[in-house]
Amino acid sequence: MRPLTRQNSNSRSDRAVKVIQFGEGNFLRAFVDWMLDILNEKTDFDGDVQIVQPIENGMGEMLNKQEGLYHVLIQGIEGNKQVDTIRLIKNIKSVINPYTDYSEYLKLAENKDLKLIISNTTEAGIAFSELDKDFESIPTTYPGKLTALLYNRFSQKQEIKNQPLVIIPCELIEKNGDKLKMCILQYADLWVLPAEFKKWIDSKITFCNSLVDRIVPGYPKETIAEIKAQIGFDDNMVVKAEPYHLWAIEGPKELYHLLPFDKAGLKVKIVDDIHPFRIRKVRILNGVHTTMMAYAYLRGFRAVRETVEDSQMAEFIKDLIFEEIIPTIDLPKEELVEFANDVMDRFRNPFIHHEWKSIALNSVSKFKVRVLPTMLDYQAANGNWPEKLVMAMAALFQFYKGTQNGETLPVSDDEEVITFFQNAWLVEKPTEIAKMILANTELWGKDLSNDEELLGLIAKYLTKEIA
Repeated sequence: MRPLTRQNSNSRSDRAVKVIQFGEGNFLRAFVDWMLDILNEKTDFDGDVQIVQPIENGMGEMLNKQEGLYHVLIQGIEGNKQVDTIRLIKNIKSVINPYTDYSEYLKLAENKDLKLIISNTTEAGIAFSELDKDFESIPTTYPGKLTALLYNRFSQKQEIKNQPLVIIPCELIEKNGDKLKMCILQYADLWVLPAEFKKWIDSKITFCNSLVDRIVPGYPKETIAEIKAQIGFDDNMVVKAEPYHLWAIEGPKELYHLLPFDKAGLKVKIVDDIHPFRIRKVRILNGVHTTMMAYAYLRGFRAVRETVEDSQMAEFIKDLIFEEIIPTIDLPKEELVEFANDVMDRFRNPFIHHEWKSIALNSVSKFKVRVLPTMLDYQAANGNWPEKLVMAMAALFQFYKGTQNGETLPVSDDEEVITFFQNAWLVEKPTEIAKMILANTELWGKDLSNDEELLGLIAKYLTKEIA
C-alpha cells in the first residue's frame, strides 16, 4: 500500500502559513483543521496550519512522516440520513516540537502572514506557573510558551509587529480566551517585560472566548484495514468524527473577513456572547446524558444508542427535552428545536458505541451543574417541579445505592460521595433517605430538603426499585 505523501496524493504545499495551532491531537485535527481545509477549498482563505506540539511526547513525528496529511472519517446521522464520508486534509505544513527545537519554535513569530493562533491543550492547559521564571528555556505551560512567542513577535520590525493577531482557544473551560490573556499578562509581570508589550497585547491581539462541540472518537482501529483499502494509502493518522459540529466564537463580526466560515456552509457562529450556546449545550446535550445515565441503566439499557432506539425511552427523552429543558433556555425556540433534533441524531449514531457506564463518572457533580439549574429554573417559572427530571434525580439516588437485584452498578465517584450514599441507603424510610440526600449542601450547593413538594416526589419514586 502506498505511503501517504504530498507527491503520492498530488497535494499542494505552497500555501502561506496563516495559522499556528497548539495541539496535534484528534479533536483539533477533526474539527478546526477539517474546517480550515474546507475554507481552502470553498473560499479565498488559502492558508496552511503550522502545528506546535504542546507536550514533549506527542504525535508530531507520526504526522510529519506523512508530510502533514491525514484523513477525517465522518460517520453518523444528519437530518435523519446516514453519513459516511472521508476527506483528505491537506493544510498542515508540519509539526514543530519546541522541546527539541525551541529556537525554531520562536522563529514562528517572524511570519508576516500569520493571522490566527488556535489551541486545545486540555482543560488544565490554560494555567500560570511561577516556576517558569523566564523564557530563556522553554516554559512548562502553554500560556508561558505563547507569551514567549508573542514577545518575540513584539520584538520584530514594525511590518510584522503591527500585524494584528486573533487568538481562539478551544479548551473546554468557560471564558477560555479571557483566562488565556490573563495568564499571558501574569507572565509579562513575572518576567518583567516592558510595559509597551502589555499595551501591544491590548491593541494588536484579539482574544476570543469560544465553545466547541463535536464528538471525535479518534483513530478507528476496528475498521482501519477497510479504510486504508478504500483510500488507497497507508494512513496511520486517520481520525473519526461525527457529522455534527459547532464552533461558537465570541468576537467581532469582522472575523468573518478573516475566517469566511459563512461562505463555506460550516456551523460556526461569531457572536457577541457565547453564554447562551454554552447553556444550550450543557443543558440539552450534556444534561440529557447526565439525566438519562442512571434512569436508562436501571432499566437494563447499557448504551446510548439502544436507549434512544427504544420507542418508550425515545418518547421520554423527547418530552424531557422539549417540555422541561427547552423552556428554561433563553434562545430562539427554532434554534433550540434544531439543536435538540441534532442531539437525537447524535444519540442514534450507529458508528459510535457510547456506553452509559463511561458516562457515569462523577454523575452527582455533573447533575448539579448540568441538570439542577434546569430544575430550579423550571420550578421558579411554573411553580411546580419538572416530573421527568425529578424521576431521573430519584433514579440517580437509586443508582448510587451501588447494587440492583444483586448486580453491582458501575458507580464511579469520589470515595466520600460513594460512602455518603451508602450510608443514606442504610436508612429504612424513603422519605428519610430523600431528606438526607437532598439536605447535603456539599452535593447540591444548597439545602433542597426544605421544599416539601420535591421531597415528596423524590420519596415517591424511591419507594420501589426501578426494573
